[in-house]
Order: sequence, then structure tokens, then C-alpha cells
Amino acid sequence: MDIILKYFPDLTPEQQDKFSKLKPIYEEWNEKINVISRKDMEYFYEKHVLHSLGIAKVIEFKPGTKILDIGTGGGFPGIPLAILFPETHFHLVDSIGKKITVVKDVARQLKLTNVEAQQTRAEDLVRRYDFIISRAVTRFANFLPWVKGKFKREDFNEFQNGILLLKGGDVDEEMEERDLSYVSYHLEDYFKEEFFETKKVVYVPWEGKR
Repeated sequence: MDIILKYFPDLTPEQQDKFSKLKPIYEEWNEKINVISRKDMEYFYEKHVLHSLGIAKVIEFKPGTKILDIGTGGGFPGIPLAILFPETHFHLVDSIGKKITVVKDVARQLKLTNVEAQQTRAEDLVRRYDFIISRAVTRFANFLPWVKGKFKREDFNEFQNGILLLKGGDVDEEMEERDLSYVSYHLEDYFKEEFFETKKVVYVPWEGKR
């Protein structure tokens, strides 16, 4: 927990309580199914929670924002962001049922009323969102068809509605496979741990004409 407070010192007592409960809940689930790699559990708050919160260093979502987390797995980045932004609605989807079972239980135990978890494929959704987030699910060229037609036209956040991806390594080659503008934010500018040296948040503004 210390590493979260180091970078987010203004958490309310309720938020601190929810973050502190995250690891025991995931440890309990990991005994049943392999939600998070066993070797990663030791660095749970750094590699999963803080990494997810990297998006919050780039943008602060306004109340009422609707966000879709595609391929959420065990709930990342959606769950940590939902704790941080309690007035923002998060729709977490994954095609693997047992992972969504975990996400639903985490949301229930933490009383995260702003989280909706669903087993489905992103391309089958018909709702529209302000932002779509994801953590290294697939190459951007594969990801792009999943999100077409899923953005609201009206912008009310600081950023234009669009995609926020957590990526590692050299993202330029991958991103430039498609002729879309994007901005890379280096997480090493925000977090000092070695893990973040190659990690980035990639923002792709979505223009209505596309």
C-alpha cells in the first residue's frame, strides 16, 4: 500500500481501505484459479495496481464519465481506477468467464457500485463510451476493429474521447501500422520504480468521422 500512497497521497480513508483489501482478495482467488501470475503477487501493488493507475497520471476522469475496459482479465486496469474515480462508471469485459467471476466478486467485496463486469466479446457490445481502456491485450491493429462505433460524440473531459492503452516497450512501430494520431506518455516520468522504465500510456483521440 505504501507505494500507492507515495504517488496518490490524497486518497480518502475509504479509498485507502479498498486498496489495502485488494491484495488479500486476489491472493484468496489465486488459490483457486491462476488470476495473477504467482511470481507477480509479491509485486502486486507495483505491477498491477500502480501500473493501472498510470492512466490516472495522464487524465483525471470527470464524474459521469463512462469507460469500457476491454480484456480486463482479473480486473486491470478497471478495478484500481474505479476505486480512484468512484463517480466514473466502469464496464469491465472479458471473454473468459472465470476471470469475470473474479472481477464481480472483487467489486462485490469492495462495494464498488461503479463497476459492471460482463463476460462478452468487445465487438458484440452496442453501448457507447467516453473512453476505452485496455492493458496490452493485443496489437493495436487487432484492437481497432473492436472499438469502432463505441464512442460517444460529445466530449466533456479534458481530453477528447478516445482510447487509453497501457503498453510496454517500443510502441511506435505497432501504433504506426494504422494511420491514426496518438500520444505516448512515459510512466517513468511519473513513477520511479525500475518496472516503469519501458511502460507507457498510449492515448488515441477518436474523431467522429472515423
